[in-house]
Amino acid sequence: MTFAEVQAGAAQRMLRIVAAYHPGPDPALPEGTGTLLMLGPHEPEFWPAFTRSPEYTDGAADPMDRWSARVIGAWAEAIGAVPLFPFGGPPFLPFIRWARDSGWVHASPVGLLVHASEGLFLSFRGALAMRDRLDLPPPPPSPCEICVTRPCLTACPVGALGGEGGYDVPRCKTFLRGPGNLSCMQGGCIVRLACPANRPHGRVPAHSAFHMHHFL
Repeated sequence: MTFAEVQAGAAQRMLRIVAAYHPGPDPALPEGTGTLLMLGPHEPEFWPAFTRSPEYTDGAADPMDRWSARVIGAWAEAIGAVPLFPFGGPPFLPFIRWARDSGWVHASPVGLLVHASEGLFLSFRGALAMRDRLDLPPPPPSPCEICVTRPCLTACPVGALGGEGGYDVPRCKTFLRGPGNLSCMQGGCIVRLACPANRPHGRVPAHSAFHMHHFL
């Protein structure tokens, strides 16, 4: 199996490969992993497909995690890979470390992870641990290297992101519970939206609102 074939399989499932690398020995990975492929939602097709799924419509908890487990789990079984997920803990698998180790994902000026094509809307639905060592494209550079204005640093209306102290989660949640929260709650985090690298990504506002309500 080639990287392009896996990439095509991801697209059929409304997913995309957002990071890939050949890991060294890692106790968090299945023994003998030759290639780790990290998967995110393929926007904007992902959200309409997800909202038609049984997990979204059955009213039970954690619909997106259950969708991910079903879709990625079945795909992994079909191609002889091991499915891995960022949920289901504690303990939780080190998805952030894997993403940084891949070279495809970088730290932004506000501390959030950033990706060349996903911008600050980068997210993970799961990963595939494959025994084969696939030929991989080179990691894309950080979009922050060519960003002159860095709007993420000043976008937060309450300064919860962009300060020297890192992400002030209590301040963020206090704002989101208040009367001025509509922009963030309905369309997604304003800091994430401000990232110029988001523009080709196509995140549907309802998808962002879904995550904001679960975060709060």
